[in-house]
Amino acid sequence: MTELTETLVEFYGDGCTHCKEMKPKVEKLEEEEGVTVQKLEVWDDEDNQELYYDVDGDDKCGGVPFFYNTETEEWICGGTDYETLKAWANGEEVNN
Repeated sequence: MTELTETLVEFYGDGCTHCKEMKPKVEKLEEEEGVTVQKLEVWDDEDNQELYYDVDGDDKCGGVPFFYNTETEEWICGGTDYETLKAWANGEEVNN
């Protein structure tokens, strides 16, 4: 079973257009902020999919990309701009 090993987690799907659009923003975040985002593919990996449903509960997002901060429980559903992603990574409130 897959486990969450990092504070910052991205659930994504191979071939997901929005996930592909977020990739350079996530890489920039990791480089500039010195953080690691655990990336879990959920469309083809049943263990990751099960973990996704445990975290999402199908009531936060229901799709990918889905970003989750395990310390603050803040999350982002879908694509977003870099500043929002950075705020999420720094533990700021980003979802209402």
